[in-house]
Formats: sequence, structure tokens, C-alpha cells
Amino acid sequence: MKKIILGICIVLFLSINGWAAGGENVAVETLAKSSSSWDGVVLSEYPKGKPEITILRIKIPAGAELSMHEHPVINAGVLLSGELTVVAEDKKKLHLKAGDSIVEVVNKAHYGKNEGTKTAEIIVFFAGTVDKPITIK
Repeated sequence: MKKIILGICIVLFLSINGWAAGGENVAVETLAKSSSSWDGVVLSEYPKGKPEITILRIKIPAGAELSMHEHPVINAGVLLSGELTVVAEDKKKLHLKAGDSIVEVVNKAHYGKNEGTKTAEIIVFFAGTVDKPITIK
């Protein structure tokens, strides 16, 4: 898994350098880079097995509250629009607004709720393994 991630990083680095060398006006902004989840807990090791990346676009209507769940794999996302509050089992909270990124908690129960007035839309990237769930209710 680490070799695959390293390979992806190298390809992205070379691509970005190629764009810059080609005279194109490319801007790169790091949205998240962390070894800890949003609540300060150090991220777990990547799971063993054949890697599988899942990318989800999740739309949460205004006033909606997700059920309590947990993720057994590392995941991170970017809120594209709206607002979203994440509440962990220990009552810690994180409030996100459009453009904010999140490195999610792993193996810790939590839920999200949209306390805003418009749909919250988030893209989430999961680093899992084939035939293993990314979310457990």
C-alpha cells in the first residue's frame, strides 16, 4: 500500500512539474496533510491486503443528521458546499464550511449533521482494501 501511495505521489509531483515547465499557470494548494485525525488522534496503519481506493460524493440535505457510524480505514474529504458538523462519540465536534478539509477519525463512532440552510456536499477519499467495508453502522 505504501509503495502504491508513493508511486501516486511521484506521478503527481512529476505531472505538476511538467505543467509548470510547460508555461501553464498551475496553482497547487495543500488542503490537508496530517498524520492525525481531526480530533488529534494519530492515524492507524494502513490495512494489509489488496489496496482499494474509494471516492464518494455525499450530499446531505439541510437539517439532516446521519446515523452513528465508524470507518475502519483512513479517509479524508473536502466540503464543496454548505456546512457540516461532525460529532464524535466523546462529544468532540468539528464544524466545516465550504472549502474546508477533514482528516476523519478511524475506528471511532461519530456522525455528521447539516445544521445549515442548504445541502452540504462533500467528496471523501477512502484508503481501504478489497472486500472490506469502509463504513460500519
